[in-house]
Amino acid sequence: MPKPRIMKLLPWIVTPALIVVIIAVWQILVTSLEVNPLVFPPPLAVGEALVVLLGDGGTWEEVGVTVLEIIVGFAIAVVSGIIVGVVLGKLPWLEVSIRPLIVAAQVAPKVAFIPLFVIWFGFGITSKVLLAALLAFFPVMLNVLLGVRSVEQGQREVMRSISASRAQTFLQLEMRSLQPYLFAGMEVAIVLATIGAIVGEYLGGSVGLGAMVVRAMSSLDAARTFALIILLSLIGLVLYLIVNEAKRFVIPWHESVYGLREATA
Repeated sequence: MPKPRIMKLLPWIVTPALIVVIIAVWQILVTSLEVNPLVFPPPLAVGEALVVLLGDGGTWEEVGVTVLEIIVGFAIAVVSGIIVGVVLGKLPWLEVSIRPLIVAAQVAPKVAFIPLFVIWFGFGITSKVLLAALLAFFPVMLNVLLGVRSVEQGQREVMRSISASRAQTFLQLEMRSLQPYLFAGMEVAIVLATIGAIVGEYLGGSVGLGAMVVRAMSSLDAARTFALIILLSLIGLVLYLIVNEAKRFVIPWHESVYGLREATA
Protein backbone atom coordinates (compact mmCIF):
# COMPACT_ATOMS: atom_id res chain seq x y z
CA MET A 1 0.00 0.00 0.00
CA PRO A 2 1.59 3.35 -1.04
CA LYS A 3 2.27 5.86 1.71
CA PRO A 4 -0.22 8.78 2.02
CA ARG A 5 2.34 11.33 0.84
CA ILE A 6 3.04 9.25 -2.28
CA MET A 7 -0.70 8.90 -2.89
CA LYS A 8 -1.00 12.70 -3.00
CA LEU A 9 1.86 13.02 -5.46
CA LEU A 10 0.82 10.21 -7.79
CA PRO A 11 -1.53 12.29 -10.01
CA TRP A 12 1.20 14.95 -10.41
CA ILE A 13 3.81 12.34 -11.38
CA VAL A 14 2.01 9.59 -13.26
CA THR A 15 -0.30 11.74 -15.39
CA PRO A 16 2.43 14.06 -16.78
CA ALA A 17 4.65 11.03 -17.36
CA LEU A 18 1.93 9.28 -19.32
CA ILE A 19 1.32 12.41 -21.40
CA VAL A 20 5.03 12.60 -22.23
CA VAL A 21 5.07 8.91 -23.19
CA ILE A 22 1.99 9.29 -25.40
CA ILE A 23 3.48 12.32 -27.18
CA ALA A 24 6.81 10.54 -27.65
CA VAL A 25 5.16 7.42 -29.09
CA TRP A 26 2.98 9.64 -31.28
CA GLN A 27 6.03 11.49 -32.64
CA ILE A 28 7.94 8.26 -33.25
CA LEU A 29 5.04 6.68 -35.14
CA VAL A 30 4.36 9.62 -37.46
CA THR A 31 8.09 10.03 -38.14
CA SER A 32 9.09 6.40 -38.63
CA LEU A 33 6.01 5.51 -40.69
CA GLU A 34 6.16 8.80 -42.63
CA VAL A 35 2.47 9.40 -42.06
CA ASN A 36 0.85 12.11 -44.16
CA PRO A 37 0.27 15.17 -41.89
CA LEU A 38 -3.16 15.60 -43.49
CA VAL A 39 -4.10 12.20 -42.03
CA PHE A 40 -2.25 12.12 -38.72
CA PRO A 41 -0.38 15.34 -37.83
CA PRO A 42 2.70 15.33 -35.58
CA PRO A 43 2.39 16.57 -31.98
CA LEU A 44 4.24 19.81 -32.73
CA ALA A 45 1.73 20.75 -35.45
CA VAL A 46 -1.15 20.03 -33.10
CA GLY A 47 0.48 22.09 -30.36
CA GLU A 48 0.95 25.01 -32.71
CA ALA A 49 -2.69 24.76 -33.82
CA LEU A 50 -3.79 24.69 -30.18
CA VAL A 51 -1.78 27.82 -29.39
CA VAL A 52 -3.35 29.59 -32.38
CA LEU A 53 -6.81 28.55 -31.22
CA LEU A 54 -6.24 29.78 -27.67
CA GLY A 55 -4.94 33.09 -28.96
CA ASP A 56 -8.01 33.70 -31.12
CA GLY A 57 -10.80 35.66 -29.45
CA GLY A 58 -13.37 33.96 -31.66
CA THR A 59 -12.45 30.60 -30.16
CA TRP A 60 -13.35 31.81 -26.69
CA GLU A 61 -16.74 32.96 -27.93
CA GLU A 62 -17.36 29.46 -29.25
CA VAL A 63 -16.11 28.01 -25.96
CA GLY A 64 -18.63 30.20 -24.13
CA VAL A 65 -21.47 28.88 -26.27
CA THR A 66 -20.49 25.24 -25.72
CA VAL A 67 -19.96 25.66 -21.97
CA LEU A 68 -23.32 27.46 -21.66
CA GLU A 69 -25.08 24.59 -23.43
CA ILE A 70 -23.38 22.05 -21.17
CA ILE A 71 -24.12 23.87 -17.90
CA VAL A 72 -27.75 24.68 -18.72
CA GLY A 73 -28.40 21.14 -19.96
CA PHE A 74 -26.69 19.71 -16.88
CA ALA A 75 -28.71 21.96 -14.54
CA ILE A 76 -31.98 20.92 -16.19
CA ALA A 77 -30.98 17.26 -15.88
CA VAL A 78 -30.08 17.60 -12.20
CA VAL A 79 -33.27 19.41 -11.21
CA SER A 80 -35.58 17.15 -13.22
CA GLY A 81 -33.61 14.04 -12.22
CA ILE A 82 -33.96 14.84 -8.53
CA ILE A 83 -37.71 15.49 -8.82
CA VAL A 84 -38.47 12.38 -10.87
CA GLY A 85 -36.09 10.20 -8.85
CA VAL A 86 -37.63 11.24 -5.52
CA VAL A 87 -41.19 10.76 -6.81
CA LEU A 88 -40.44 7.30 -8.19
CA GLY A 89 -38.50 6.38 -5.06
CA LYS A 90 -41.42 7.37 -2.83
CA LEU A 91 -44.00 5.68 -5.05
CA PRO A 92 -42.76 2.16 -5.86
CA TRP A 93 -46.00 1.26 -7.65
CA LEU A 94 -45.47 4.12 -10.09
CA GLU A 95 -41.84 3.16 -10.73
CA VAL A 96 -42.83 -0.46 -11.44
CA SER A 97 -45.66 0.71 -13.73
CA ILE A 98 -43.49 2.91 -15.94
CA ARG A 99 -40.23 0.95 -15.70
CA PRO A 100 -40.55 -0.38 -19.28
CA LEU A 101 -40.89 3.19 -20.55
CA ILE A 102 -37.85 4.28 -18.54
CA VAL A 103 -35.75 1.43 -19.93
CA ALA A 104 -36.95 2.09 -23.49
CA ALA A 105 -36.17 5.80 -23.21
CA GLN A 106 -32.76 5.09 -21.69
CA VAL A 107 -31.61 2.65 -24.39
CA ALA A 108 -33.02 4.70 -27.29
CA PRO A 109 -30.23 6.19 -29.44
CA LYS A 110 -30.16 9.81 -28.32
CA VAL A 111 -28.41 10.94 -31.50
CA ALA A 112 -31.61 10.09 -33.35
CA PHE A 113 -33.34 12.93 -31.49
CA ILE A 114 -31.05 15.59 -32.96
CA PRO A 115 -32.92 15.98 -36.27
CA LEU A 116 -36.20 16.25 -34.37
CA PHE A 117 -34.79 18.83 -31.96
CA VAL A 118 -33.43 20.83 -34.89
CA ILE A 119 -36.85 20.74 -36.59
CA TRP A 120 -38.66 21.71 -33.39
CA PHE A 121 -36.21 24.23 -31.91
CA GLY A 122 -33.96 25.29 -34.81
CA PHE A 123 -30.18 25.35 -35.12
CA GLY A 124 -29.67 27.53 -32.03
CA ILE A 125 -28.47 26.45 -28.60
CA THR A 126 -31.89 25.21 -27.44
CA SER A 127 -31.66 21.90 -29.30
CA LYS A 128 -28.14 21.29 -27.93
CA VAL A 129 -29.20 22.12 -24.39
CA LEU A 130 -32.07 19.65 -24.62
CA LEU A 131 -29.82 16.90 -25.97
CA ALA A 132 -27.31 17.53 -23.18
CA ALA A 133 -30.13 17.42 -20.63
CA LEU A 134 -31.56 14.24 -22.13
CA LEU A 135 -28.25 12.40 -21.90
CA ALA A 136 -27.51 13.65 -18.40
CA PHE A 137 -31.00 13.04 -16.98
CA PHE A 138 -30.95 9.26 -16.57
CA PRO A 139 -27.83 8.83 -14.41
CA VAL A 140 -29.09 11.52 -12.03
CA MET A 141 -32.63 10.17 -11.88
CA LEU A 142 -31.59 6.53 -11.40
CA ASN A 143 -29.05 7.36 -8.71
CA VAL A 144 -31.52 9.55 -6.82
CA LEU A 145 -34.09 6.75 -7.05
CA LEU A 146 -31.53 4.33 -5.61
CA GLY A 147 -30.63 6.83 -2.89
CA VAL A 148 -34.24 7.20 -1.75
CA ARG A 149 -34.65 3.42 -1.67
CA SER A 150 -31.39 2.98 0.27
CA VAL A 151 -32.77 4.50 3.49
CA GLU A 152 -33.09 1.71 6.02
CA GLN A 153 -36.42 1.06 7.67
CA GLY A 154 -34.83 1.30 11.10
CA GLN A 155 -33.78 4.87 10.39
CA ARG A 156 -37.31 5.75 9.35
CA GLU A 157 -38.60 4.22 12.59
CA VAL A 158 -36.22 6.40 14.59
CA MET A 159 -37.60 9.50 12.86
CA ARG A 160 -41.15 8.39 13.64
CA SER A 161 -40.22 7.77 17.28
CA ILE A 162 -39.18 11.40 17.68
CA SER A 163 -42.41 12.54 15.97
CA ALA A 164 -40.64 13.94 12.93
CA SER A 165 -42.93 15.15 10.16
CA ARG A 166 -42.69 13.82 6.61
CA ALA A 167 -40.93 16.99 5.54
CA GLN A 168 -38.41 16.68 8.38
CA THR A 169 -37.85 13.00 7.56
CA PHE A 170 -37.25 13.83 3.92
CA LEU A 171 -34.91 16.78 4.53
CA GLN A 172 -32.95 15.42 7.48
CA LEU A 173 -32.82 11.72 6.61
CA GLU A 174 -33.66 10.95 3.01
CA MET A 175 -31.96 13.96 1.42
CA ARG A 176 -28.82 13.34 3.46
CA SER A 177 -28.84 9.66 2.51
CA LEU A 178 -29.31 10.26 -1.21
CA GLN A 179 -26.64 12.99 -1.53
CA PRO A 180 -23.77 10.53 -2.21
CA TYR A 181 -25.91 8.82 -4.86
CA LEU A 182 -26.83 12.19 -6.34
CA PHE A 183 -23.20 13.24 -6.71
CA ALA A 184 -22.31 9.86 -8.20
CA GLY A 185 -24.98 10.49 -10.82
CA MET A 186 -23.84 14.09 -11.33
CA GLU A 187 -20.27 13.00 -12.03
CA VAL A 188 -21.53 10.79 -14.84
CA ALA A 189 -24.10 13.37 -15.95
CA ILE A 190 -21.62 16.20 -16.48
CA VAL A 191 -19.61 13.97 -18.82
CA LEU A 192 -22.72 12.96 -20.76
CA ALA A 193 -23.95 16.56 -20.91
CA THR A 194 -20.61 17.54 -22.44
CA ILE A 195 -20.91 14.77 -25.01
CA GLY A 196 -24.52 15.71 -25.76
CA ALA A 197 -23.76 19.38 -26.37
CA ILE A 198 -20.76 18.62 -28.58
CA VAL A 199 -22.56 15.96 -30.63
CA GLY A 200 -25.51 18.31 -31.05
CA GLU A 201 -23.21 21.03 -32.39
CA TYR A 202 -21.42 18.53 -34.56
CA LEU A 203 -24.54 17.21 -36.26
CA GLY A 204 -26.86 20.20 -36.23
CA GLY A 205 -25.17 23.41 -35.22
CA SER A 206 -23.50 26.48 -36.65
CA VAL A 207 -21.83 27.73 -33.46
CA GLY A 208 -19.80 26.12 -30.70
CA LEU A 209 -16.69 23.99 -30.63
CA GLY A 210 -18.50 21.03 -32.20
CA ALA A 211 -19.30 23.15 -35.24
CA MET A 212 -15.66 24.28 -35.33
CA VAL A 213 -14.60 20.63 -35.51
CA VAL A 214 -16.86 20.14 -38.52
CA ARG A 215 -15.38 23.17 -40.26
CA ALA A 216 -11.82 22.02 -39.51
CA MET A 217 -12.57 18.57 -40.89
CA SER A 218 -14.22 20.03 -43.99
CA SER A 219 -11.05 22.00 -44.72
CA LEU A 220 -8.90 18.87 -44.13
CA ASP A 221 -7.07 20.64 -41.30
CA ALA A 222 -6.17 17.61 -39.19
CA ALA A 223 -3.93 19.56 -36.80
CA ARG A 224 -6.73 22.02 -35.98
CA THR A 225 -9.17 19.13 -35.58
CA PHE A 226 -6.85 17.41 -33.08
CA ALA A 227 -6.35 20.71 -31.24
CA LEU A 228 -10.10 21.21 -30.94
CA ILE A 229 -10.52 17.68 -29.61
CA ILE A 230 -7.88 18.37 -26.97
CA LEU A 231 -9.62 21.63 -26.04
CA LEU A 232 -12.96 19.85 -25.72
CA SER A 233 -11.38 17.19 -23.54
CA LEU A 234 -9.89 19.84 -21.25
CA ILE A 235 -13.28 21.56 -20.91
CA GLY A 236 -14.92 18.26 -19.98
CA LEU A 237 -12.17 17.53 -17.47
CA VAL A 238 -12.50 20.94 -15.80
CA LEU A 239 -16.29 20.59 -15.51
CA TYR A 240 -15.92 17.10 -14.03
CA LEU A 241 -13.38 18.34 -11.48
CA ILE A 242 -15.76 21.14 -10.48
CA VAL A 243 -18.52 18.61 -9.75
CA ASN A 244 -16.05 16.41 -7.91
CA GLU A 245 -14.88 19.30 -5.74
CA ALA A 246 -18.51 20.23 -5.04
CA LYS A 247 -19.00 16.69 -3.74
CA ARG A 248 -16.03 17.10 -1.40
CA PHE A 249 -17.53 20.35 -0.10
CA VAL A 250 -21.14 19.16 0.33
CA ILE A 251 -20.60 15.62 1.67
CA PRO A 252 -17.18 15.63 3.39
CA TRP A 253 -18.57 13.09 5.85
CA HIS A 254 -19.17 10.37 3.26
CA GLU A 255 -16.77 7.44 2.84
CA SER A 256 -16.15 8.27 -0.83
CA VAL A 257 -14.66 11.59 0.31
CA TYR A 258 -13.60 10.98 3.90
CA GLY A 259 -12.01 7.61 3.13
CA LEU A 260 -9.93 9.07 0.30
CA ARG A 261 -8.88 11.99 2.49
CA GLU A 262 -7.83 9.60 5.25
CA ALA A 263 -5.83 7.51 2.78
CA THR A 264 -3.90 10.55 1.58
CA ALA A 265 -3.63 12.34 4.94
